[in-house]
Amino acid sequence: MIDIDSRYDALIFDCDGTLTDSMPLHFVAWHKTMSRYGIDFPEDKFYSMAGMPSEKIIAVLSDEQSVSIDTDTAAAEKEAAFELMIDQLQPLERVCAVARQYHGKLPLAVASGGIRRIIDAQLKQIGIEHLFSCRVTAEDTTRHKPEPDVFLEAARRLGVDPRRCLVFEDSPLGFLAAERAGMAWVDVR
Repeated sequence: MIDIDSRYDALIFDCDGTLTDSMPLHFVAWHKTMSRYGIDFPEDKFYSMAGMPSEKIIAVLSDEQSVSIDTDTAAAEKEAAFELMIDQLQPLERVCAVARQYHGKLPLAVASGGIRRIIDAQLKQIGIEHLFSCRVTAEDTTRHKPEPDVFLEAARRLGVDPRRCLVFEDSPLGFLAAERAGMAWVDVR
């Protein structure tokens, strides 16, 4: 088990790739969806964009590849493809164990670039939705990772100074967002 020292008053967890082993399923959903639009989305690029909301990813890809696409429609299709596979989702147990260990001892939050419906479904699938005092998702902020807004909003909702929060993350965009929020972070990879 991990020992969180007295420097931290709250723990904030990303969801995809941190609490859940969802990234391979997301990649499959992305590949199926983007292929229908003639957009190439290689795996290395997929992982480099982890933490961005779907609409932003689609906008970047379509712009780079000069493909006209309705980002809202494509994002909804991608999320629907992921939802069809959610029953295959597994927890990242080493990270979930930390959340269980500190539940009731420190305030816990989920802060994700994903949409609330999908994040809630993932937490329910792995049976840990009850551990978190709050969830901050893409709908709750206008700026997204690598901007610090999702983490700052989680700290605000928890009533904790951002400098006293420890973030659990799996992506460079998330690490940068945590740093910009003045928070320490743990690379769960």
